[in-house]
Amino acid sequence: MKTLAYALTATTVLALAFAGPASAQSALDKIVQSKKLRCGVMLDSPPAGFRDAKNEPDGYDVTYCKDMAKALGAEPEIIETPSPDRIPALVSNRIDVLIASTTPTPARALTVAFTQPYTNNVMAVVTRKGTGITQYSDLASKKLGSVVGNTPEKLFREELEKGWKDSGATYTGYASDAEQFMALQQGKIDAIVINVAVFNQLAQSGQFPEFVMAGLAPLPDFGSIAVKRDDQQFLNWARIFVFTQVANGRWAEVYHKYYGDGPLPPLTAEGINF
Repeated sequence: MKTLAYALTATTVLALAFAGPASAQSALDKIVQSKKLRCGVMLDSPPAGFRDAKNEPDGYDVTYCKDMAKALGAEPEIIETPSPDRIPALVSNRIDVLIASTTPTPARALTVAFTQPYTNNVMAVVTRKGTGITQYSDLASKKLGSVVGNTPEKLFREELEKGWKDSGATYTGYASDAEQFMALQQGKIDAIVINVAVFNQLAQSGQFPEFVMAGLAPLPDFGSIAVKRDDQQFLNWARIFVFTQVANGRWAEVYHKYYGDGPLPPLTAEGINF
């Protein structure tokens, strides 16, 4: 009997040792129970995120947050999240979901989990009149700028390492779109890379009449919704949400509202089903 008891005890200890910790509650359950969805959104990056004339959050990403909250039966709470703080805000639980035109990369996927793309920013080179820049390759010897932590910054840093630095190119990072626009206007930098739709809005506003577009950048900039890395339940739901937005036509409606009546950009790379 003692032998049997020892055997049972040993078996129990081994079972406990190999059993993982109780799985944490998914953010999906918390959102449904609290009826509140906290979305991290950049509000200095129109038309994806900005403040309207009444200082209320608006834009493509803000609308996606509101649509997600409605689908969850929750109230949306927009948490302004600057570009460099997007991933930290999600990891530190200040937000439930990141809807901030965040490009899914292998490096970022080590920390957070991404849905399939819900947006695609066609990127253009923007410069001032008189710089002599007419295409992307002309940037190899110029003063370049971008917002810290975004995809154009990564592109510029890679180009500098590949040889642009030897040609005289330099790079300066800025905290927001507004800061990089001012730097370009004031001649502190010669060029930036931004969404074509953003440039079109700037051109229509008349705020920066000296800005001109100088061709496209070799940078397909897909944006995905992000949730905590280990929250598979919420990730599954968010993927279905993105799919449904496209399937029912809501994506096209929201895109045209904020980016104009041009053709819809593809949400997948050619030959790839995310």
